[in-house]
Amino acid sequence: ISNIVALADAEDKAIEAKFADTLLTDKTDSTSSNAVAKLVKVDTSLKLITTIQYKNESKTAMTNFFNSLANIANEEKSIRVLHYGDSQIEGDRISDYLRLKLQGQFGGEGPGLISFMPVAPSVINKLSWSSGWDRYPVFAGKDKRVKHNNFGALAHITRFYSYTPITDTTQYKSAWVKIVTSKNGGPKAAAYNKVKLYYGGAQAKTHVELYENGTLNNSDSLAAGGNFNIKEFNLNQGALLQEFKFKGKDSPDFYGVSLEGGKGVMVDNMGLRGSSGTFFNQINFGQLKQFYDHLNTKLIILQFGGNSLPYITTPEQAANFGNYLKAQILIIKRLAPQASILVIGPADMSVKVGTTYETHPQLENLRDAIKKSAFDTDCAFFDMYNCMGGKNSMLTWVEQGIGAKDYIHFSSGGARKIAVLLYSSLMNDYNTFLKSGKK
Repeated sequence: ISNIVALADAEDKAIEAKFADTLLTDKTDSTSSNAVAKLVKVDTSLKLITTIQYKNESKTAMTNFFNSLANIANEEKSIRVLHYGDSQIEGDRISDYLRLKLQGQFGGEGPGLISFMPVAPSVINKLSWSSGWDRYPVFAGKDKRVKHNNFGALAHITRFYSYTPITDTTQYKSAWVKIVTSKNGGPKAAAYNKVKLYYGGAQAKTHVELYENGTLNNSDSLAAGGNFNIKEFNLNQGALLQEFKFKGKDSPDFYGVSLEGGKGVMVDNMGLRGSSGTFFNQINFGQLKQFYDHLNTKLIILQFGGNSLPYITTPEQAANFGNYLKAQILIIKRLAPQASILVIGPADMSVKVGTTYETHPQLENLRDAIKKSAFDTDCAFFDMYNCMGGKNSMLTWVEQGIGAKDYIHFSSGGARKIAVLLYSSLMNDYNTFLKSGKK
């Protein structure tokens, strides 16, 4: 396992050393019409522990995404990578590194789609909000307070007013949300110049004001009704502090806010604590398709399984979870046929046996079932368990400070090492794609 850690460190240094001279012709921006796709330079002397796996040698599962990267200059707007996962990726872990590198290689600005009430703060954005806000999720079981299924791409909505019919005596309510952006995710992630607010479902219009560093940017109203409304604001100051102020007799369902720039790549982190990934069938298909189409989604990453493992005691139950996940993947493929899908298997997870910790007895069966669901639906698969070193590897990760003390999650350093290996494998396959001349 020490070799794996050393490899991740070496890969990161190799990428950083060649970061400025990787993709494009001399002094040509990746989003200009004259840009020419070139190989992404990674150190080929470093043999990856785990590569992305495919159903067959044709490796077509990632073709749509790789083709979009190769022709990024011809895209009318930015392309999106939607990274869905459980608590292993909350707080923007793993996603932040993919965003840093992809935007550095292919252009793009901003952290992408975020919630007004994230489960955990990210390295880039810190949000605060007035009293009265609430989160209504579907990702870990549908919130019974919600009588519809318009939960958007983030699989949850936020509101500043509870679901209550408007009457003659309904009072106006005011609310605010502040977004503070740091440069910890890199200069490009902090260089967004527009804000898109996704909302719907209100019984009446809502007044909205957007402030930049305390200065009013715009004042307008949000429409009533609908389940896919967009209000776009252009930023004037390049400010890293935005504040929304709302006032209305009802709250819209807020599906999220996107912080973005121009062309290039956006990586959206959908860290859904407690989720098994089997919720897509509970979201309005028409609305979800609108999101995927509008966002120009080209890659969807699914990283689930860890929350189901504690309840799996037999190989049959592991196989059943694989079938549940397969059904979800088929829904996604139908709603986003333009997107490639990469399924990431679970990390090593330990259970206490006597005085020590051992890999959960059904983890490998669950990993195999998830891999089968990926291959059965013509998706790519990344084996995170094997990438860590396989059986009982979490013990060593914890000992080295890159695994959390719960013997389930990564530390921030461990998440970075996994991200480095994932990105390196992704770019190796992209280089192979370019060499094949398939673009």
